[in-house]
Formats: sequence, C-alpha cells, structure tokens
Amino acid sequence: MVIYGVSFDMVGKQPIVLLKTVEGNKFLPIWIGHAEAAAILMKLQGAETPRPMTHDLLTEVVSELSAEVSKITVTELRENTFYALITLRAAAAEIEIDSRPSDALALAVRSNAPIFAADKVIEESGIEFEHEVEETDEVVEKFKEFLDQVSPEDFMTEG
Repeated sequence: MVIYGVSFDMVGKQPIVLLKTVEGNKFLPIWIGHAEAAAILMKLQGAETPRPMTHDLLTEVVSELSAEVSKITVTELRENTFYALITLRAAAAEIEIDSRPSDALALAVRSNAPIFAADKVIEESGIEFEHEVEETDEVVEKFKEFLDQVSPEDFMTEG
C-alpha cells in the first residue's frame, strides 16, 4: 500500500490517513490523531524541524542500533480500532512490535519501509471506486463525498 494522502472528516475534523493499494482502486481510510497526522504530513511534504520529533528520534534510534524498519503492516480492525505491526530487522532477526497504525506510518515515511495491510482489513474496511481513478483531485473529491456520509462507527464489525 502507499500513503495516498491525509484529510479530515467533515463532521469531527478528525484526521484520516488514506492508504491505497499499489494495484487497483482500493483505499483504506484510517482515523488518526492530530499529532500523528502532522508527523506524516511534515515528512511527506519535506518539512524540516529544528529538533527531532518523536518519530524522527525513533527512526534514528533504530538506525543507531544497526537495525532497520523493514515493513509495517495494518493487521486488523477490532472494536473500531486498527492495529499494526512494525517489523524491524536487526542482524539476522526480525522483531515485530505492536503499534498504532499512525505511528507505524509515521515511521514508514521516514524509513521508506513498505506498507502492507492484511487482506481481511482491506476486505472489511476498504473502499473501492467503481472506475479507474487517475487524477489525485478526482480521488480527493470522491473521498470527501464519502467522508460527508461516514463515521468511524460504520467500520465496526459484528462478532
């Protein structure tokens, strides 16, 4: 998946990161916090800060320990909350660390780590546009229309 953009829902003004499948027209909206949205947007836009932010610091710590963020995976949606794993590679070992998707994504944009989502998450929470979308403005407009009609509770699963 790739980070397609960060937007805000129209009702609660809550930030949403929009992930897109590399192939196809499926999008995965994930509601996130304001600080994490700022951390993701700042890095995507190439903004520099005078001092390291938390995600910059963590990226540097991982690097100094001779490790790397090898991937992040949005693993599940449970009780209206998304879960993610950060996979670190250190020497010959891989270490998986539980994370909020927003923090994992903020690390991914800093370390150029690939982003994945479990098939079940995409099936349950993904949005597919009927026709091929080429223009970013067109996707943003369709996504805003979707946001006008949706709430986080719409993504709750039964059982």
